[in-house]
Amino acid sequence: MDVLGTPLTEMQLFAWEQLVNDWIFVVALALLAAELLRYALLGKMSWNLLGDTATNFATFAMYLAISYFVFAAFYLGAFFTVHQFALFEIESSLLTLLLCIVLADLAYYWEHRFCHRVGFAWATHSVHHSSTHFNLSVANRFGPLDDLWAILFHLPLVLIGFDPFLVFFAALLVLQYQTFLHTEAVGKLPRPIEWIFNTPSHHRVHHGANPQYRDKNYGSLFIVWDRLFGSFAEEQEKVSYGLVRPIDSLNPLVVFGHGLYRLAKSVATTAGLTDKLRRLVLPPDWEPTEQRTWERKQTSPS
Repeated sequence: MDVLGTPLTEMQLFAWEQLVNDWIFVVALALLAAELLRYALLGKMSWNLLGDTATNFATFAMYLAISYFVFAAFYLGAFFTVHQFALFEIESSLLTLLLCIVLADLAYYWEHRFCHRVGFAWATHSVHHSSTHFNLSVANRFGPLDDLWAILFHLPLVLIGFDPFLVFFAALLVLQYQTFLHTEAVGKLPRPIEWIFNTPSHHRVHHGANPQYRDKNYGSLFIVWDRLFGSFAEEQEKVSYGLVRPIDSLNPLVVFGHGLYRLAKSVATTAGLTDKLRRLVLPPDWEPTEQRTWERKQTSPS
């Protein structure tokens, strides 16, 4: 308990954050190379797979550029501004870091669910789901505004009284854990692990376009949130990766911007201000009543 209660300084947390970022990227690259070799040995290597992998890193570069130059200052400013009104003053230690990780994972669950069920958030998050492959490179496939929602959902932790640097680090660990979930090389793990933690099997489900897999398994570190809040699905039949409406492109610019383009187009072609607003805030599969009625008439037998 003495070790867990040892205070952590902001400089320590910042140094750990840099170390985690650097080494996880290096380890992930090494594992990706092994994963691609596995595909080659299984006869599953293709130019489409290699092109998709390159596209994933291209979207990652564009995402980083936007995050560093647009959201970084806003992120820091928002956290430190809100921290001035914190309800409590929670000292940073290994114990409070563990607690913050659990709460950051819960915050991520709701952020992730929000990104799937709100139209304007899905417009950017859908980039991550647009690959028809599933390997470690897909973990780097981000949309242009993906960092925006994380700020909103982690601010309550700062308001409670956790140090902003502690929240940064906890959120980073929660996010980076997912990197290693993007793989087909790992089957199902022992049942106790599968019941508590998110695993490659659970995350494959999350990336599935199969009807029974859609909008399931939002958690990052823990899968218990999905079990508690009714969004869990077990991997059973083979997963079909990608979007219900595929983009059929490896062009990084098309991939990076397709969600916002589709949203803008659907808003522009939707009649009435009220329904246009609904396009933005309702789930991405929502359609106006008139549109659904018209579609049923088109598909019904004459």
